[in-house]
Amino acid sequence: MTFAPARLRPLLAALPLGVALLMATSACGGSDAAIHAQSAPPVSTESASPAPADSAPAAPSEPAAAPADSAVKEITVTIAGRKVTPPPGRIEVTKGQTVRITVTSDTADEAHLHGYDKEAGLKPGTPVSIEFVADETGLFEMETHESGLQLFQLVVR
Repeated sequence: MTFAPARLRPLLAALPLGVALLMATSACGGSDAAIHAQSAPPVSTESASPAPADSAPAAPSEPAAAPADSAVKEITVTIAGRKVTPPPGRIEVTKGQTVRITVTSDTADEAHLHGYDKEAGLKPGTPVSIEFVADETGLFEMETHESGLQLFQLVVR
Protein backbone atom coordinates (compact mmCIF):
# COMPACT_ATOMS: atom_id res chain seq x y z
CA MET A 1 0.00 0.00 0.00
CA THR A 2 1.35 3.42 -0.87
CA PHE A 3 0.48 6.75 0.74
CA ALA A 4 -0.38 9.78 -1.31
CA PRO A 5 1.00 12.72 0.74
CA ALA A 6 -0.53 15.26 -1.63
CA ARG A 7 -4.01 13.81 -0.99
CA LEU A 8 -3.56 13.89 2.80
CA ARG A 9 -2.44 17.53 3.02
CA PRO A 10 -5.96 19.04 2.72
CA LEU A 11 -7.26 16.67 5.40
CA LEU A 12 -4.40 17.45 7.76
CA ALA A 13 -4.82 21.18 7.14
CA ALA A 14 -8.53 20.98 8.01
CA LEU A 15 -7.99 18.96 11.20
CA PRO A 16 -7.26 21.96 13.52
CA LEU A 17 -10.35 23.75 12.21
CA GLY A 18 -12.50 20.68 12.87
CA VAL A 19 -11.18 20.37 16.41
CA ALA A 20 -11.80 24.09 17.07
CA LEU A 21 -15.37 23.84 15.77
CA LEU A 22 -16.05 20.76 17.88
CA MET A 23 -14.80 22.52 21.00
CA ALA A 24 -16.82 25.66 20.26
CA THR A 25 -20.08 23.78 19.72
CA SER A 26 -19.72 21.68 22.87
CA ALA A 27 -18.96 24.60 25.21
CA CYS A 28 -22.28 24.29 27.04
CA GLY A 29 -23.39 20.76 26.43
CA GLY A 30 -21.50 17.57 25.85
CA SER A 31 -18.39 17.12 27.95
CA ASP A 32 -19.01 19.48 30.88
CA ALA A 33 -15.52 19.10 32.30
CA ALA A 34 -14.74 20.86 35.57
CA ILE A 35 -13.30 24.35 35.26
CA HIS A 36 -9.85 24.70 36.79
CA ALA A 37 -9.83 26.59 40.07
CA GLN A 38 -8.39 30.09 40.13
CA SER A 39 -6.83 31.89 43.08
CA ALA A 40 -9.84 34.03 44.03
CA PRO A 41 -11.05 33.49 47.59
CA PRO A 42 -14.29 31.55 48.06
CA VAL A 43 -17.49 33.46 48.69
CA SER A 44 -20.02 31.76 50.93
CA THR A 45 -23.61 32.50 49.91
CA GLU A 46 -25.34 29.44 51.26
CA SER A 47 -26.94 28.34 54.47
CA ALA A 48 -26.46 24.85 55.80
CA SER A 49 -29.40 23.04 57.34
CA PRO A 50 -28.81 22.42 61.03
CA ALA A 51 -28.23 18.82 62.04
CA PRO A 52 -30.88 17.42 64.34
CA ALA A 53 -29.84 17.39 67.98
CA ASP A 54 -30.09 14.20 70.02
CA SER A 55 -31.81 14.54 73.36
CA ALA A 56 -29.76 11.82 75.05
CA PRO A 57 -25.97 11.43 74.98
CA ALA A 58 -24.70 8.64 72.76
CA ALA A 59 -23.57 5.42 74.41
CA PRO A 60 -19.85 4.61 74.01
CA SER A 61 -20.61 1.67 71.70
CA GLU A 62 -22.60 3.81 69.23
CA PRO A 63 -20.83 5.43 66.27
CA ALA A 64 -20.02 9.12 66.55
CA ALA A 65 -22.39 11.62 64.96
CA ALA A 66 -21.67 12.59 61.37
CA PRO A 67 -19.48 15.69 60.97
CA ALA A 68 -21.23 19.01 60.35
CA ASP A 69 -19.88 19.04 56.75
CA SER A 70 -22.17 16.11 55.90
CA ALA A 71 -25.34 18.22 56.38
CA VAL A 72 -27.22 19.17 53.24
CA LYS A 73 -25.74 22.34 51.76
CA GLU A 74 -28.62 24.65 50.81
CA ILE A 75 -27.89 27.17 48.05
CA THR A 76 -30.65 29.61 47.13
CA VAL A 77 -30.44 31.98 44.15
CA THR A 78 -32.97 34.49 42.82
CA ILE A 79 -32.93 36.11 39.38
CA ALA A 80 -34.92 39.31 38.87
CA GLY A 81 -34.41 41.80 36.06
CA ARG A 82 -31.26 39.91 34.94
CA LYS A 83 -29.78 40.51 38.41
CA VAL A 84 -28.55 37.49 40.39
CA THR A 85 -29.04 37.55 44.18
CA PRO A 86 -26.81 36.88 45.99
CA PRO A 87 -24.16 38.12 43.53
CA PRO A 88 -22.22 35.33 41.79
CA GLY A 89 -19.33 33.98 43.85
CA ARG A 90 -17.74 30.72 44.90
CA ILE A 91 -19.45 28.28 47.23
CA GLU A 92 -17.40 25.50 48.81
CA VAL A 93 -18.70 22.05 49.70
CA THR A 94 -17.02 18.86 50.84
CA LYS A 95 -16.76 15.87 48.52
CA GLY A 96 -19.56 13.45 49.38
CA GLN A 97 -21.84 16.18 50.72
CA THR A 98 -25.42 16.50 49.51
CA VAL A 99 -26.11 19.82 47.78
CA ARG A 100 -29.56 21.32 47.19
CA ILE A 101 -29.70 24.28 44.79
CA THR A 102 -32.96 26.26 44.61
CA VAL A 103 -33.36 28.84 41.85
CA THR A 104 -36.24 31.27 41.37
CA SER A 105 -36.37 33.41 38.22
CA ASP A 106 -38.68 36.09 36.92
CA THR A 107 -38.35 34.71 33.37
CA ALA A 108 -38.47 31.29 31.73
CA ASP A 109 -34.98 29.82 31.28
CA GLU A 110 -32.91 26.77 32.14
CA ALA A 111 -30.44 26.50 35.03
CA HIS A 112 -27.46 24.23 34.41
CA LEU A 113 -24.64 22.97 36.64
CA HIS A 114 -21.69 22.09 34.43
CA GLY A 115 -19.58 19.05 35.28
CA TYR A 116 -22.46 17.32 37.03
CA ASP A 117 -24.73 17.94 34.02
CA LYS A 118 -27.69 18.84 36.25
CA GLU A 119 -30.42 20.97 34.69
CA ALA A 120 -33.76 22.45 35.75
CA GLY A 121 -36.35 24.32 33.71
CA LEU A 122 -37.16 27.74 35.19
CA LYS A 123 -40.71 29.10 35.12
CA PRO A 124 -41.38 32.71 36.18
CA GLY A 125 -41.88 32.96 39.95
CA THR A 126 -41.68 29.20 40.57
CA PRO A 127 -38.71 27.91 42.61
CA VAL A 128 -37.02 24.77 41.25
CA SER A 129 -34.52 22.59 43.07
CA ILE A 130 -31.63 20.41 42.01
CA GLU A 131 -30.30 17.96 44.61
CA PHE A 132 -27.26 15.73 44.20
CA VAL A 133 -24.23 14.32 46.01
CA ALA A 134 -21.04 16.27 45.28
CA ASP A 135 -18.93 13.24 44.40
CA GLU A 136 -16.46 14.89 42.00
CA THR A 137 -13.86 17.45 43.06
CA GLY A 138 -13.22 20.62 41.10
CA LEU A 139 -14.76 23.96 40.20
CA PHE A 140 -18.17 23.80 38.53
CA GLU A 141 -20.13 26.69 37.04
CA MET A 142 -23.87 27.16 37.58
CA GLU A 143 -25.48 29.30 34.87
CA THR A 144 -28.64 30.00 32.94
CA HIS A 145 -28.73 28.95 29.30
CA GLU A 146 -31.04 31.47 27.64
CA SER A 147 -29.88 34.60 29.48
CA GLY A 148 -26.28 33.41 29.94
CA LEU A 149 -26.10 34.53 33.58
CA GLN A 150 -23.55 33.02 35.92
CA LEU A 151 -25.29 32.12 39.19
CA PHE A 152 -22.22 30.90 41.14
CA GLN A 153 -19.22 28.59 41.02
CA LEU A 154 -19.35 25.41 43.11
CA VAL A 155 -16.01 24.31 44.58
CA VAL A 156 -15.94 20.66 45.67
CA ARG A 157 -12.95 19.64 47.81
